Order: sequence, then C-alpha cells, then structure tokens
Amino acid sequence: MHTFGLAKTIVLLRYLRTKSLLGLVFSGIYLSLAVAGPALSANGQGAGEVLAPAVERDVAQWIERMRVAPCSRPYAGTFVVLSSSGSMASSRIWHACEGDQQLERVEALSGTPRTVFRRNDEVRTFLPQSRVVRTDHREPSGIFPRVPVVSGALISQFYGVRQLGHERVAGHIADVLWLKPQDSLRFGYRLWSERDTGLVVKLQTLSADGRVLEQAAFSELDLNSPIRADQLSRMMDATAGFKLVTPTVVKTTAAAEGWALRQSVAGFVPVSCHRRTVSTSDQAQSVLQCLYSDGLASVSLFLESFDPERHPAHSQFSSMGATHLLSQRVPPDAWLTAVGEVPLQTLHLFAGQLERIR
Repeated sequence: MHTFGLAKTIVLLRYLRTKSLLGLVFSGIYLSLAVAGPALSANGQGAGEVLAPAVERDVAQWIERMRVAPCSRPYAGTFVVLSSSGSMASSRIWHACEGDQQLERVEALSGTPRTVFRRNDEVRTFLPQSRVVRTDHREPSGIFPRVPVVSGALISQFYGVRQLGHERVAGHIADVLWLKPQDSLRFGYRLWSERDTGLVVKLQTLSADGRVLEQAAFSELDLNSPIRADQLSRMMDATAGFKLVTPTVVKTTAAAEGWALRQSVAGFVPVSCHRRTVSTSDQAQSVLQCLYSDGLASVSLFLESFDPERHPAHSQFSSMGATHLLSQRVPPDAWLTAVGEVPLQTLHLFAGQLERIR
C-alpha cells in the first residue's frame, strides 16, 4: 500500500505533534469557548465595567508586544480545545523565564499521557507509559502562545491590523485584534492579547471567507504563578528511569543540500534547515526539513529520496483545520511533503518553485 512516505510520519509525529501539544490542529468550523465569558463592547463596557481605549499600535508593534509577553510574568494555566465533533482536548501549562532562557512544561490532560518540557529550542517529551524520553531541538515558529522572531520577515507588508474591542478570556481582559492578510497566500487571525501583559490568551485562524478554521484558548490562567525557571529546569533534567531517545539532526541549508526555490513565495523567508536520520523497522532513512515563515504563518518542506514502493504515483493532499499537507514527486528522484498553516495554493507555489540545483 502506498503512503505519503517517511516525511509524512515525521510531519505527523513532529510538526503536528508540536501543534496538537497545545491543541491547534482540529476540525474547522466556528467554535466558541464557553469559558471565555461575555464579550465587552468596542468601547470596553460590559457588566458595568469601563476600560480605557486600547493603545493604538501598528502590526509590528502588536506582534513585538505579544512576542515579549511570555517573559513579563511567570504563568500557569489550562489550555482547552473543542472540536466540531464535540470532543475536547486539554493541557496544563507552566511557563517561566530566567535571563534569556524560556522554560515551559506542558502536561496533556487528555489523550496519550505525556509531559513536554521546553528550554528555548530544546524539547523533551516524557512518555510515562513506555518510560521513554524523546529529545529534540525545534524552531519556536508557530508554537502558541509564542510569537517567533523571524529575521527578514515583513509582517506589516502582508497583514493589516484592526482593533475589535475587548473581551474577557479566562477571567482576564484582552484586546481583540484582527490581523487581515493582504493576499490569498495566508490565513487571517483573530487574536486576544491580555491587556496588561500582551500575552496571547486566545487565537482563531480564519479562512478567506471569515470562517474559523481553528480556535484555541486558555480556560484558566494565573499570571502570578509561583513557578520558577530553575524548578522547571530540574524537572526537565530528571530523566532517571527513562530511556533517552535522541534523533540525529544536522543543521544545514537548502543550497548546501542541492535545493533552491527558483522564486521566493511572497512574504516567506527561510528560517532554518536540518537533516535528520530516522530509524524505521528495517533501516535508517534521511529526511531534509527546511522551514519558511512570514513571521506568523510557517511552511515546512520535507525532502526524502523517492521510493516507488512507498510513494504513490500521483500528488496527495490532506488538511486538518488550518493545516494543509501536500505530497508529490520532485524530479528527478525526490519526494516532497509540504505542510503548513496556509492555504493549499501556497503549498503548491512552494512545490512549483522548488528545484534541484546540483
């Protein structure tokens, strides 16, 4: 039976696991979290409460405020996702900073038991049932509620911002923003930014016609948590009694691996490129992953050797909420899996521009 190939496995177990870790991948219809509470009016009035108007900021200023917010205070909270089928997923999050280090613990409250620790880009996933700890290094792009720094990205050229008023989320007043895309290559976002800290407490990804493709939010949030960075660091390093599994990952560039985009996709700049060795049941295989981002949305290109025994003859695509996946053969002998929280046409553009240069 044909499959998307080894890269699809990596996508589902790594890229999408990162998203589902905080519940960002689920079926796409409008979902409303009852825990968010009643909306406040655009002038900030609700339940007898009067707020000063939000400070006027441009897109870049709002993004920068949200980017630095996670280190403004240590916090802990419960993060809840509801699906269109009525199922619910939830995680408990603890986050603290010390100097230039960010540490985070995420404990799954539903699904397979697992606890994920992150220290900057170092990630350890504890699987208590199998007594395994998987270690990895991941780029922070796209990991809610963080907003990454992407060198060279010009967010203000590709998104406009509109302030929609205020709402209460998990007991906190948040400024509601609509980041509207300026073209059809990216989705729009509705963001709830906590009034005092700027922390993103709720996020919706919007289709071109305004449908909510994904929604995720804190149901409970303590912005004065007593958690300390050194506590999280000690817990992350407590691997005694677990089998440590570490993939072989080598930092590289697309050009060094013999690949290039004939023409860049508008707004998306290269962020990182890694080659990793993955062990299957009978052999070790190598996969190249190159990440591109516009500062909000991201696209990963996974490249592996084409194998007619594992790969289908025709292109394949699938979607989960706002995340699309496209797989196809790239001449002369490679198999590409492109995945990202972007419209499918954006993935087609990346695939069409990709070429082997040596």
